[in-house]
Parts: sequence; C-alpha cells; structure tokens
Amino acid sequence: MLLIGVAGTELSAQERDWLQHDAVAGVVLFKRNFASRTQVAELSASIRAATPRPVLICVDQEGGRVQRFREGFSALAPLQSFGAHYAQDPEGALAAARAHAQLMASEVRASGVDLSFAPVVDLGRGNRAIGDRAFSDDPHIVGTFTRAYVQALHGAGMAATLKHFPGHGTVLEDTHVDHASDPRPLEALQAEDLVPFVAGIEAGADAVMMAHVVYPQVAPEPAGYSQRWIEQILRGQMGFRGVVFSDDIGMAASFSAGGVAGRVHAHLDAGCDVVLVCHPELVAESLQAVQGRNLNTAALIGLIGRGALGWDGLLAGTDASFTTPLSAHFGTTA
Repeated sequence: MLLIGVAGTELSAQERDWLQHDAVAGVVLFKRNFASRTQVAELSASIRAATPRPVLICVDQEGGRVQRFREGFSALAPLQSFGAHYAQDPEGALAAARAHAQLMASEVRASGVDLSFAPVVDLGRGNRAIGDRAFSDDPHIVGTFTRAYVQALHGAGMAATLKHFPGHGTVLEDTHVDHASDPRPLEALQAEDLVPFVAGIEAGADAVMMAHVVYPQVAPEPAGYSQRWIEQILRGQMGFRGVVFSDDIGMAASFSAGGVAGRVHAHLDAGCDVVLVCHPELVAESLQAVQGRNLNTAALIGLIGRGALGWDGLLAGTDASFTTPLSAHFGTTA
C-alpha cells in the first residue's frame, strides 16, 4: 500500500488516475497543497470523489515549524513548549498538551483530512530534524505526554501515529538529507527511546511511523527496512497490532535500499503496511513496483477520521468537549 503526494492545490488528471490504483491507500498533503481552509476541504473532497473505496488523507500538523496548514488555522505551539513547563506545573502542562491535540485534530478533521502524523515521541536530544518537535529529553516525561496526547486525539476522532520508531532524537543527523546511525545496544534503546513508544502503545495508538535510522547493534539496515525491528521487536516483543508506516522514500537516508522500486519492496518486505511516496515524481515508478503484491487494504480503515464538528462550530467554540474557548491556550487563528 502507498500513501502518495500530489503536486498542487487541485488534482491533475494523472493524479486522479493514480487514485484509481488499488495500491493507493491515500494522499499525504503538504504546504504546496494548501491555499486556504476552503480550498483544502475542496481538495480533500475531490480526492475522495476520485476513488470508489475509502481513502486516507494525511498531513503533518504537529505545531511549531511543522505545520502545513497555517492561514485560517490556529498557530500551534511546538511540543517542546509543554515539556518545558512540566517541572513547574505537571498537570497544567498535560492539560495544555491535551487541548493542543484536541484543537489540532478538530481543525484538521473539519477540513476533511483524516489524520495528522502525530505525536512525535522522539527524545529531544539535539537531533537537527527533531529539535523542538519533541516534548522533552526525558523518556518518562515524553511517555507521560504521549499517553495524554494519544487519548486527546482519540477524543477528537483522530487516530494517533507514534513517530519515529524506534527513536530519532539521539542521533545528530537529519535523515531528510543524510544517513544516520545510532551505535547503542538494544538494552539502552529499551531503557530510553522505546519508553514513549511503550506508553503510546499502551494508550491505544493506532499507527507507528518508522525511522530511516540504522541501529547497527540491533540490525544492519535502517529500521524501516528491518524485519528485526518491525516484526520481532515492535510487533512481537512490544505487542503492537496497528498500522506501520514507512517514512518518506524520497529522504536521503532511505536510498540505501537502492532505487525507488528497491525502497518500496524493502519497506513492504520488512513488514511496513504502508509506504510513503511523498514526491509526485516517484509515484508512477512506485505503482509499477507494487504490481502483483498482496495488498492489505483493510488495515487502514481504522485510521479514517470519525466525525467532524465543522468550521462553523469550531469558530463558535461550541464543541462541548472543550472546557474553554479554542483560542484560550493558543491565541487566535493564523
């Protein structure tokens, strides 16, 4: 199964054809696909109309610097801001994180999008790509926030995706542009980076996104290409039964598996349910690569969003699940 990227704010004829392919599970939206609330809702509707089966529409709407939808949406704080207040006011920080999750999910769902790939549960230990996207450098604090965030997403009708398994926060390199290797043994990872993932799985997280990081003392290939990580550790030892996403096959650290077809097959062979093909120029070759493979289309049904209040209700602050107006914690819309 593939989640694909599209080029602009409207679907092209070729992209409509792609969506007819049985291997396409849905679409990942980016800043390039966004012009306004109305436009992105119309794009979401056109994506659903282009295929006869249920389709998953996703985005990265974490807050801070990773927020694809901005104009007309609340300016969401980065997750680090909640961790920074935890020592002084644990309950207040957790309440703010829950409100953040509920606000983000409600706005995304009101726009016709099913899920944001959230929360980031990596440790905040200086990685160039993670930075303030992480709650904290303390695995137990991150685990506490993870439980709260997952539960709040579920309350707003959105599935929760833990990323980037088994932990991207301790290596320095940004896997978008470089290869990354974490030399620690499995025991060290279990005592630190895996702690938030355990917490999220216990809280009922629906999906996990893999990291393009190599952990050579555990497996020789990046985690997303590793049966050891996915089948033996994540599913076997940790008991995860949800959907496993790859990270994007257009990232530099994914190139170790070879060309586009090699990357797609390596992820699927390792146990990923869905491969992210975020760059439209890679979609046609990816579709060709999956011809003849068995497809688990039922796996994604549980990730499709449940209900949506709609923008009129959100702006009026009428959602009874919020105890304060939506702007109370996070300011006005962007």
